[in-house]
Amino acid sequence: MSGHSKWANIKRRKGAVDAKRGKIFTRLIKEITVAARLGGGDQVGNPRLRSAIAAAKTVNMPKENIERAIKKGTGELEGTVYEEITYEGYGPGGVAILVDCMTDNKNRTVGEVRPAFSKNGGNLGESGCVSYMFDKKGVLLVDKKTIDEEKLMELALEAGADDVVEEETEFQVTTAPEEFAAVRERLEAKGIVFLEASLSMVPQNIVEVADEGVAKRLLKLMESLEDCDDVQNVHSNFDIPDEIMEKLS
Repeated sequence: MSGHSKWANIKRRKGAVDAKRGKIFTRLIKEITVAARLGGGDQVGNPRLRSAIAAAKTVNMPKENIERAIKKGTGELEGTVYEEITYEGYGPGGVAILVDCMTDNKNRTVGEVRPAFSKNGGNLGESGCVSYMFDKKGVLLVDKKTIDEEKLMELALEAGADDVVEEETEFQVTTAPEEFAAVRERLEAKGIVFLEASLSMVPQNIVEVADEGVAKRLLKLMESLEDCDDVQNVHSNFDIPDEIMEKLS
């Protein structure tokens, strides 16, 4: 099992995938703005911006919102300057957690992230305490009902992907970070539809959380972190067995 899709799967099964449309838009607007600031407003030469715009279109973000975010990033319009920062820590059961944030006020952000850890049985750690346990990769999740594994493997490798792994309900296509945008576009051109497509921190090893009480606290921690306004993504290295998830759902 590859590990990346664990939290994504659990969020879908619990029905907790950013149900608030406004929050989805806010996160994507921040990503578009930062991508444009760092790499310019031309998406042809800016893979990060191209991926952010594709994600925004997936959730039907209006074109004018996207264009305004790009202009704020390039300085054509006045806007907030966001800083990217990643917090690291441990959750119940000793699992490793990475929290990607975009913020214009680090004191405010850590003032939200730290209590989310401490109130839910976790600990915010020092920089570098768990990041070595993860590798940055492009990750594309494809519903198993939509394509045969052999066919997806053929198309993915031809497009430049590193690997295809079978998960419980989907296939996980992984790429090198620098190949992510190109692989995504090549597969979309072949008619592949993704459940999720993002650059992510993929854990090298998985920690199974088989205690129901620990699992409950861990899910509460993950949800609390996701609810923080400045948090963009939360990554972890845990797995919760199906029988426990059924009790908690």
